[in-house]
Amino acid sequence: MSFRLRLPPKVRPGELFDVVIIGGGPAGLSAALYAARFSLRAVLVADSVGGTLNDAGVVDDYIGIPDILGPDLAKKFEAHVVKYGVPVVVDRVVGVAKSGEHFEVHLQNSGVIRCISVIVAVGSVRRKLGVPGEDRLRGRGVTYCAPCDAPMFKDRVVAVVGGGNAALQGALLTASYASKVYLIHRRDSFRAFPQYVDLVKKNSKIELVLNSVVEEIGGGERVEWVRVRNVVSGEERELRVSGVVVEIGSEPPREFLRSMGLELDEYGYVVVYPGQKTNIEGVFAAGDCTGGPYKKKFDQIVTAAAEGAIAAYSVYEFVISRRGGEYQQAW
Repeated sequence: MSFRLRLPPKVRPGELFDVVIIGGGPAGLSAALYAARFSLRAVLVADSVGGTLNDAGVVDDYIGIPDILGPDLAKKFEAHVVKYGVPVVVDRVVGVAKSGEHFEVHLQNSGVIRCISVIVAVGSVRRKLGVPGEDRLRGRGVTYCAPCDAPMFKDRVVAVVGGGNAALQGALLTASYASKVYLIHRRDSFRAFPQYVDLVKKNSKIELVLNSVVEEIGGGERVEWVRVRNVVSGEERELRVSGVVVEIGSEPPREFLRSMGLELDEYGYVVVYPGQKTNIEGVFAAGDCTGGPYKKKFDQIVTAAAEGAIAAYSVYEFVISRRGGEYQQAW
């Protein structure tokens, strides 16, 4: 096995870990940190370390660390985990199976890791517009999170794309900073709650661009304009903007989660119970991949990190009970 860390604890063939953490975003890294602090034998497996932070622009909503680039915040998280010597395997998990009393985590390139418990922190992927200029200008005016990035657009003109609750909330929030907001939606009516629709229509800083789709995002080093097309008339026009906030939803890795036998909600997110427990004993979940009736869905770095810590604490309780020893209060 190859590791990100220079001097990690050795992972010996057949060794039994207390927990394998799947996912390298804020939830997974936080879970790894707390697992180490609880003296659990933990290993983190991820396609890449940092998760969606690697694609974020300036982050100004993580308490105590203002005005930091997403990738730099990810490095700080990783460095904290490195301090505690948790091995990080950069590989893809292709399956998780129960083997007797334990789990086997199958990796694409690095074999199998055995463990007593699993924390699933695989996140979700923001839906993209799929238009020219979107990828090139991501993090340079193109963002997928209004609560994260709205303050960056103070006194600027911004386009918000979408028609659901997140988009209208995003437009309202962005309008509290921006000088003007274009709210672009492909239909002539919104899917959002009526109160959000009323607030948007009453806000003098928000201009509705309905029956319209974004065809292209342009600019040099940063976003400078968007080209929109009216789906009814076919007419195209260019809007001069400094940013594009895409709020058209996100998607968890449904097929992978289903393959584990996890209970999913109607949107494909893992149903979590108090303590970040799932329907499978010994499997916990945290971060943006989670949902269900017991969770207030608010996908932020701070909530993902908190859920990762809670999941690690639940693993500690679970592992201690399995070891047959007396439960020791961790704090």
